[in-house]
Amino acid sequence: MPKKARPAGDGKEEGPVPKQVKVEAACGPSPLNFDSPSGLFESFISPIQTETFFKEFWEQKPLLIQRDDPALATYYQSLFRLSDLESLCSWGIYYGRDVNVCRYVQGKKKVFNKDGRVHFLQLRQDFDQKRATIQFHQPQRFKDELWRVQEKLECYFGSLVGSNVYITPAGAQGLPPHYDDVEVFILQLEGEKHWRLYQPTVPLAREYSVEAEDRIGRPTHEFTLKPGDLLYFPRGTIHQADTPEGLAHSTHLTISTYQRSSWGDFLLDTISGLVFDTAKADVALRAGIPRQLLLQVESTAVATKLSGFLRMLADRMEGTKELHSPDMKEDFAMNRLPPYYTGDRAELVVPGGELPGLDSTVRLQFRDHVVLTVGPNQDLSDETQGRMVYVYHSLQNRRDTHMMGNETESHGLRFPLSYMDALKQIWNSSAISVKDLKLTTDEEKQNLVLSLWTECLIQVV
Repeated sequence: MPKKARPAGDGKEEGPVPKQVKVEAACGPSPLNFDSPSGLFESFISPIQTETFFKEFWEQKPLLIQRDDPALATYYQSLFRLSDLESLCSWGIYYGRDVNVCRYVQGKKKVFNKDGRVHFLQLRQDFDQKRATIQFHQPQRFKDELWRVQEKLECYFGSLVGSNVYITPAGAQGLPPHYDDVEVFILQLEGEKHWRLYQPTVPLAREYSVEAEDRIGRPTHEFTLKPGDLLYFPRGTIHQADTPEGLAHSTHLTISTYQRSSWGDFLLDTISGLVFDTAKADVALRAGIPRQLLLQVESTAVATKLSGFLRMLADRMEGTKELHSPDMKEDFAMNRLPPYYTGDRAELVVPGGELPGLDSTVRLQFRDHVVLTVGPNQDLSDETQGRMVYVYHSLQNRRDTHMMGNETESHGLRFPLSYMDALKQIWNSSAISVKDLKLTTDEEKQNLVLSLWTECLIQVV
């Protein structure tokens, strides 16, 4: 029988979880295309073509899209406004976790965070009198339209997509010059913001870092964003932004993705599975390391030995049909947003429709929210299976803790490795007869489809 994927944590978190609240502003039909993840991204960066974006800008250089589109400006303004903060504070948000209050002046950043719960009058006082920037973390937890946008972007990129809102008074700057470890899209929501970008000191950086003013040189780009404008820059791009004097406050939204999604990260994830499988077949990898190796300082001979193993693994990888990347796939499925829905959430967590049987034809649903991978057997009591097939999904994920660093659990199923071909048939077909599944017995076929149906992953057609 398939077994549930193991919990990845105990669900503990710091501070109470805020109640979910809709803070929506009335606006007309969305100018974005939500028909598909690719359609959403195409409309997101319009009028730039997707092919042009990835060929000329992605991970290479900044892109500024300035639009004179009143409908888009109105839509952007509806995503988050300064006026939303009063309602959010009434529902329970906390300094540090949900909100940071800070100002950067004369080369120093000052933080005005208090302890505990945020009170709107205090927040507004710091904003007006201290000219502090309000940084609101992960507003997609509260704003339905941001959930809708970021859920589609996670499907498009196959990577987590987070966001932050920055509300800055006139004549003020919130953060020092710095660079991030994520790809960044800036949406200007309210007012105007003056931006300066600088040459990266660490291209495609893997860590966040503040840079001193005297080290970054002259800006490579300098401009002012207005509502409806979009800015993209790769991770590692040094940047700083301020609201010009004499204007109203400025609100912008950062949408970020591709943290820890490099080839290096993928290699680290896949190499462990490759070593595991190769060691079962090659006694050389099962042989013990030399005595006192861990006590030695000189490692030249060891490096030579390891390079030989790596060449052997590379040769084996060339003939591998399936690369095992269980940790990255599980982490993505476990931490991403659930599918956007406007009706009853039960359709995501309670199976409906006809119960599948041997004579049924079935199809996969929520395809963009399901990942399939091979990983080690997680049941220590079952030593008969070395590796298993895992089906992870995000249908039961919690929107209110998205990207907040909370320990959570993975949702899905696991099956014997012999089920892989049948699962691929379901994944690669628009619809398939249960009888045609590549499994040895009718009982296995029925067991597979019933398990997937119970998780709301397939439906009878």
